[in-house]
Amino acid sequence: MYAAVFGMFSVSWFGWAQENPKKSWRVPLGIASGLGFIVCGIGIYLSIGHWGEATALSDPEAFTNYVTFVWIEFVLAAVGAIVLLVKKHKEYMAPWIAFVVGVHFIWLKAVFQDPSLYVLAGLLIIVSIVAIPISKRMQVASSAITGIGAGTSLFAFAILGLLRFFNVS
Repeated sequence: MYAAVFGMFSVSWFGWAQENPKKSWRVPLGIASGLGFIVCGIGIYLSIGHWGEATALSDPEAFTNYVTFVWIEFVLAAVGAIVLLVKKHKEYMAPWIAFVVGVHFIWLKAVFQDPSLYVLAGLLIIVSIVAIPISKRMQVASSAITGIGAGTSLFAFAILGLLRFFNVS
């Protein structure tokens, strides 16, 4: 499922990166989206083939914690996005969402018993912090920098999911 979920979200972030990137970035962003989609598809295929196997979410407490954390994430992301829209700072929306998503991976480490989620959390939080100054310096939308950073991080974890599935070290 790592490959499916993280592949899908890498596509989403690479898509958001296409809001206002440099023209020369458009084709690579399209290719990155396509690769994320392929990895997502492979992850879905493998997940369907192993549907009956236990997962970290098979434990009712873990599932309840997962749902709780996701709802908290959605609420925080939405409230922040609304505040940014009202304050007319939509350029901060992608970094805000990346920050919230990054923090939610800190919580999800306990649910999935996967310390590597701390690394993903750190990457997304760093991306959210550096996106605005880098985007201003490069004269692109902050969503372009955020989307590239978040999309790349999530794509790397999608690949990690495939490697783990096939027990490649």
